[in-house]
Amino acid sequence: MNYTDILTGLRKIIRSVNLESKRIEKQYGISIPQLLCLNFLNSQTGFQASQKEIKDFLSLNASTVTGIINRLEKKGLVAKLPKREDKRVSYITITAKGADLIQNTPELLHERLTQKLKSLSTEHLEELRHSFEVIADFLDVEKVDASPILTAEVSIKDAETNSN
Repeated sequence: MNYTDILTGLRKIIRSVNLESKRIEKQYGISIPQLLCLNFLNSQTGFQASQKEIKDFLSLNASTVTGIINRLEKKGLVAKLPKREDKRVSYITITAKGADLIQNTPELLHERLTQKLKSLSTEHLEELRHSFEVIADFLDVEKVDASPILTAEVSIKDAETNSN
């Protein structure tokens, strides 16, 4: 194996993520981060969460999560409910329309990858993690914010912040 094989492998991974993102967007009218937000809300007690809880789950910055929630709200897939004790704070809840949508979506690439990673031995998983650390170091991308969830969506603010 030479270095071009590694570059080709990386391009295949990136292309797969981008193709899945486009397919989900075209078929369901939402981005993968929006779908992940809906799935998260659907799994929560009372089908709701704070914006901070969503931000922490998605491992994205607050402005990106605000955009995701606003787009979902415009599509009628989530609603903002004011907190009774503090009207300045609101909970995000999935609507019936949002719940219907996620019932019809396929298993995502990152979910399939997660299942396969769980089947690896601890040693093999550690070797793989180390290999990705080396590649990230070579590309000088250690400081780039990245969710453990595969997604092609990156905000302009994120790109600008991470390039500084």
